[in-house]
Amino acid sequence: MTTPELADRYLMQTGRRLPVTFVRGHGCLVYDETGREYLDLVAGIAVNLLGHAHPEVAAALAAQTKALIHTSNLYYTQPQVELARRLVELSFPSRVFFCNSGAEANEAAIKLARKWGTRNRDGAFQIISTQGSFHGRTLATITAGGQPKYSDPFKPLPDGFVHVPYNDLDAIKAATGVKTVAVMLEPVMGEIGVVPARDGYLAGVRRWCDEQGLLLILDEVQTGLGRTGRWFAHQHHGVTPDVMTLAKGLGGGVPIGACLAAPKADVFEPGDHGSTFGGNPLACAAAIAVLYVIERDGLVGHAAEMGEVLHSAISGLGGKEVRGLGLMQAVEFSEPRAKPFQNACLEAGLIVNAVDDNSIRFVPPLIITAEQIDRAQQVMQGALK
Repeated sequence: MTTPELADRYLMQTGRRLPVTFVRGHGCLVYDETGREYLDLVAGIAVNLLGHAHPEVAAALAAQTKALIHTSNLYYTQPQVELARRLVELSFPSRVFFCNSGAEANEAAIKLARKWGTRNRDGAFQIISTQGSFHGRTLATITAGGQPKYSDPFKPLPDGFVHVPYNDLDAIKAATGVKTVAVMLEPVMGEIGVVPARDGYLAGVRRWCDEQGLLLILDEVQTGLGRTGRWFAHQHHGVTPDVMTLAKGLGGGVPIGACLAAPKADVFEPGDHGSTFGGNPLACAAAIAVLYVIERDGLVGHAAEMGEVLHSAISGLGGKEVRGLGLMQAVEFSEPRAKPFQNACLEAGLIVNAVDDNSIRFVPPLIITAEQIDRAQQVMQGALK
């Protein structure tokens, strides 16, 4: 039986896979079981920041497997403490909780906000988030996310979430009440097709949270760690969150998530939260290697530069809008042609991501070159036909 046939038999059908089976990769290139080469502009959905099989990540993993893979969080491990230190140095004064995914990081943020509300806002527990947002697939995080297609099949949903339009500060103000404890936002909404925060929006939300005594939670699961041309997307706006969540690219392909809380929001006490696998030595060793290579090779600045090249390349695809920040870009077509376009690109050896009927998302590895973007542009022009 073929791999797809075996998958149909043995895997739960939670998503529709494209008709290709990948077996190996190197850099921005990945290869299927027939040996065919593809140029990857999706990077495991913004995960493989250093591309596929980066030698220093592989070496860090190999070395750690021979030393210590897992101990649980009943004990200290050096890689976990070192990774937490590096993340705090790169971001803002805070402490870190490690987990295994973006959804888990956002669960931690939600729990922090609720405990903080109990302590500081007379039991306030409601979190304002935005329509079209995406914060994960757990029951709480699909409720926090503003997409009914993901949450409605699982009603009744947890209480405590209010949704308003994105980029609308007045809507946040109008939704704020005595039960409000926090505002939870993505600096760039990714899952619905890369919608950046407008100038002044995040700064205005930060001021409002300060005036009203609310926490500002920023979900940087997709935007963090250099993708937008800064280490963290909120740095483009000159704001600092009270809580920030990370995952995706942090481990360079190895599952790991993190929730950072500034002293104001750092209210967890022993027993409040936990994770058996969170921040284990193997995942942390990979993440340390990822951060080291990004910094050593100047990939944050490279992402900003290549983002302009990519933006220019996709501007010629005839879409009604091209939008994005750094190496997080999208093109939106006037007609529902995104999925046929994605399939035509795949047939021609290029991986792009149709997030809906009209929009294509591009989140390539940070190591992508101008020559590779030019190659992609030529394939995409052919796919339009």
